Amino acid sequence: GLAGVTALSTKEKGNVIPGVAIATALMPPLCTAGYGLATGNLIYFLGAFYLYFINSVFISLATFLGVRVMHFQRKEFVDKNREKKVRKYIVLIAILTMCPAVYLTVGIVQDTFFESAANRFVNEQLSFENTQVLDKKIHHEGKGHEIRVVLIGQEVPEASIAIARSKMKDYKLDNTKLIVLQGMNNEAVDISSIRAMVMEDFYKNSEQRLVEQKQKIATLEQNLERYKTFDELGKKIIPELKVLYPSVKTVSISHAIELAVDSVRVDTVTLAVLKFGKHPGAHEKEKIAEWLKARTGAKQLRLITE
Repeated sequence: GLAGVTALSTKEKGNVIPGVAIATALMPPLCTAGYGLATGNLIYFLGAFYLYFINSVFISLATFLGVRVMHFQRKEFVDKNREKKVRKYIVLIAILTMCPAVYLTVGIVQDTFFESAANRFVNEQLSFENTQVLDKKIHHEGKGHEIRVVLIGQEVPEASIAIARSKMKDYKLDNTKLIVLQGMNNEAVDISSIRAMVMEDFYKNSEQRLVEQKQKIATLEQNLERYKTFDELGKKIIPELKVLYPSVKTVSISHAIELAVDSVRVDTVTLAVLKFGKHPGAHEKEKIAEWLKARTGAKQLRLITE
């Protein structure tokens, strides 16, 4: 809004600055709202559309304030009561738009602080020798805060866990319930839930490795496709070369990396190696190089003749 009113207040009155500023603020939530509508996800649609509405209102409000600060000519209302009513509507819309956003922001900040404190507590107070935290779940819905931790390895004495519980107030986790699951003979341990946690962790790690492998395979396929392209191209241009330059005996075209010795510059070039029955002159070599460069579509081409 400020970018728009600033641009429109200049002599040129360009649309680029306000266009970019407004598009940056409005297009992402609008696209997300469209995605939510297309997939039938009401939460996505309402959340994104609310963000779109917030941005629209505050762009208008920023423009209104910018006009007032720059002392533009005001619109005169014949009816003063209507002018007061318009001002009240502007303030009311701004407040009604801002209140849910403030409420949601406060909740998000509180959740973030709680999760950060809970993770710090688990890492610092539940780190025991010969014992490892297999899994942790942090619940903070409403007033029911809970930290559920699964430990494997040497069983931790209840006294040590009690000491850890006593230090929860230092992390501002006073009203948080700590549940520690450990030991196979403990009735509180749900074997099926531990198995599910282990499988979930294994699945996440496997999924991550699978994504990495897919990326590597895609990169290798691209490189292989590039080499195949040069092989096929070499086969295609051989008949043309025989007609244009009958003395050519063999053709080899490949993709090469060129490294500068005196710097870290790396460049890619197309390398063409041609074997002639009768060695061509300098002018003919230049013509062959230009023809190959145009035929292969290479930006840089190195011609080697034998």
